[in-house]
This record gives sequence, C-alpha cells and structure tokens, in this order.
Amino acid sequence: MDFAKVSVELRTQSGKGPARRNRAAGKVPGVLYGHKAAPVSVTLDPAALIRSLDKDKKRNTVFALTLGGKEAPEQITAMIRDVQIHPISRRVVHIDFIRVSLDEEIKVTVPLHLTGTAVGVTNGGNLHQGWHAVPIAAKPAAIPNKIEIDITNLDVGDALHVSDLKLPVGVRLLLEGKEAIASVVAPRAEKEAEVVVAEGAVAAEGAAAPAEGAAAAAAGGDKAAAGAAAPAKKDDKKGK
Repeated sequence: MDFAKVSVELRTQSGKGPARRNRAAGKVPGVLYGHKAAPVSVTLDPAALIRSLDKDKKRNTVFALTLGGKEAPEQITAMIRDVQIHPISRRVVHIDFIRVSLDEEIKVTVPLHLTGTAVGVTNGGNLHQGWHAVPIAAKPAAIPNKIEIDITNLDVGDALHVSDLKLPVGVRLLLEGKEAIASVVAPRAEKEAEVVVAEGAVAAEGAAAPAEGAAAAAAGGDKAAAGAAAPAKKDDKKGK
C-alpha cells in the first residue's frame, strides 16, 4: 500500500531561537518518537505536509517519512500524534509524529456516518445520533476512512447499537456492544418528558410555600400562646 510521502530534516538545534528561525524560513519544528526509539527533532515544510494528507483519512493518514540530514536518508512509517496551531494566525507551529509498525495495531478514531433516511423520521420521529466518531484498533494499512451504518429501517422507538456495526476486515471497535449509536424518538414522548420535568419543578416550588405558611402559622400560634399566658400570671397575683 502506498503511503503519503513527506521529507523531514534532522534538527540539530533546539530551543525557542532556532525554532523561530525555522518558522521564519517557512519550516515547522517537530519531533518523531515511539517504538522505544530515542526522540528525533526534525523540521519540515508544512505546506508539503498538508498537500500529502489523505483528504478522507486526514489525521489518520499514514506517512512514509524520508528523514534526511544523516549520512544516508532513513525511511520511517509514522502518523501524526499532535499538532499545535497558532491561536491567531491558525498556522501550524509544531508537529509530533509517532513511529508505527505495519504489523502492529494502533488506536485511532474514525468518523461514523449514518446512511439513508430512517422510516421513523418519515413518520414524524426525531433522530438522535449518540456517536459521531468511534475509537478503533487496526493495523495502519487497514484503517478505514469512515464506518457507515444504514438507518433506513429504524422506526420510532428503535435503536442501533455498536454491536450492529459491520466492520472492515482487520478492524476492532473499542466500545461495548450495548452502546447506542442512533435512535428515533417520538416527539410526543419528548414533550411529555419535558412536561413531567416542568411539573416536578412547579410542584417542588409549591411545596415550599405551604411549608413557609405552616411555619408562619406556627410562629403566630406561639405568640398567641405567649400572650394568653401573661394574663394568667396577672390573675394569680390578684387572687393572692
């Protein structure tokens, strides 16, 4: 399988000063690490990297890096692990690559696309999508661009789960089979749920008011009892 080809150069100087000079020259600093190998500082052309990205796989693109700056160029299979973007210019300022082996699984996240129109939506229901991307494990050459699932037969009250997904050969999902991917819910059920929640809130507020009234009434009763006790003491004195 052909991988995206990018040339990177060995970077011998580190620190903010050399990094700024590299960026001024149109290069971006980066680091290549992984597979128990010592980290290697590199520089590369960010425009060449963007051009080589697989338009479908994007961050899951597998690269065949040519590492120059040594006695003999070295060919390395790698993927992007992290990209730092400048908050204002939105330019790439640093890239981390990780070495990968064609014979070992790696963990990535791929988009989940729902195809078709659910019959439940046609009947007035609302579609809820629980996952828009799913974590998988696969060897680099087996990483799919996306995973699709047909929701045409999904009716109101129905749901599709992770266990319903059909995966390409060599791909493992890193989710439990009972996780819901998509479901169709009746609008009336949603409204009734909202009404129940609203009524519960009103009932809670209403319960507070009688409690306050009871407390006030109790306080008034205490005062009345105290007022009635005072004359009783006075009558006792007269009797004496």
